[in-house]
Amino acid sequence: MLLSKRDQTRMERQLSSCLSQACEAGKAEIVGFSWLTHEVDYARFPESLQVTWIFVTEAQRALAIGSGQAARMQTLTRAALAEAGIDMSALIAPVRFDSEEACTRSDGGDWQRRLARNATTRH
Repeated sequence: MLLSKRDQTRMERQLSSCLSQACEAGKAEIVGFSWLTHEVDYARFPESLQVTWIFVTEAQRALAIGSGQAARMQTLTRAALAEAGIDMSALIAPVRFDSEEACTRSDGGDWQRRLARNATTRH
């Protein structure tokens, strides 16, 4: 679906708002979870949309995933996207998990570079 610039701006605001709610719920419930972000190529919307949940350390990320909290993060993401009018079944790789520690080690703390690289390796 090709969106006009105006629709892209509206969708970006809506996504940010809905995902902010998911982020706050995640911070309250999931040990070590720090923040989340999303990336999207509006030329390939909605299938290019990806949400990344970011932990402080790799150990905290692994513990959350190993203890089944990945399902909770998926649920929070699904609810946020539904609120924004997006069906997750249309997305190629909707949710990723990462950590500040891994970004610092691999990318010198440059999240923009890390997320851009991850975006190019998933399609």
